[in-house]
Amino acid sequence: MTQHNTIFLVSDRTGITVEGLVRTLLTQFEQVPAERVVRPFCDDVDKVEHVVAEINAAAEADGAPPLVYSSIVDTELRDRLKRSRGQVFDIFDAFLPALSKSLHMRSSDRVGQTHGIGDYEDYDRRVEAVNFALSYDDGARLKGLDEADLILIGVSRSGKTPTCLYLAMQYKVLAANYPLTEDDFLEGRLPDPLKPYKPRLFGLSISPERLHQIREERRPGSRYAALPQCRQEITAAENLYRTQGIPFVDSTNMSIEELAIEIMQRVGVDRKI
Repeated sequence: MTQHNTIFLVSDRTGITVEGLVRTLLTQFEQVPAERVVRPFCDDVDKVEHVVAEINAAAEADGAPPLVYSSIVDTELRDRLKRSRGQVFDIFDAFLPALSKSLHMRSSDRVGQTHGIGDYEDYDRRVEAVNFALSYDDGARLKGLDEADLILIGVSRSGKTPTCLYLAMQYKVLAANYPLTEDDFLEGRLPDPLKPYKPRLFGLSISPERLHQIREERRPGSRYAALPQCRQEITAAENLYRTQGIPFVDSTNMSIEELAIEIMQRVGVDRKI
């Protein structure tokens, strides 16, 4: 594996599917010394032949066949890609024949079924969820909060906003978030606007050291970013979660993807795929 210097990710659409798969596969290999080249929307002969030329040039420069991961649907275009000097791993060749045999059906070979709009009703729900997350970010709105599937709470910069947006985009979850402040900690109780929605609340925590690092990038040298302040806020937030019986998770070493699934499972929100 260490001889390869270039990895090509080739798709006839966005390339999101093949990027995700390759990222997952390569986690099983430490320090892969490779440049990754993404080539989306390779949906005609000219575009594929251009990529083939790039692959061949990389093979010449590297002195080894580049690794090529493909999610191209069209059979002719896939065959052209396979004639390159790369070592081609084709997603559809790997799975479609066996799946077709098991289902006793032929595949449609239609491009853009994974990340195209497809079902407009489903797409509209996704857009609605993203708009909801933006409208109810950081406690910006309270009216209509009862529509939320879940409400993330936590101190500033603990990851509430990106998690809400991921839940919206990936799973169409109506996720709001609300910041906990020093005033809330002094009173030792939930903010009044959140009390009616306690069953939908989920807390985020983070290590004080990581919070300090994040805040220092935003406001260097400030009291807001100081490590003692971060420690105090995290301790107070976790105490509040425990006394109020609110489930929470430490997000320090979790990806947003892992965080989203953990939250949905513990709150009981269905995964709307």
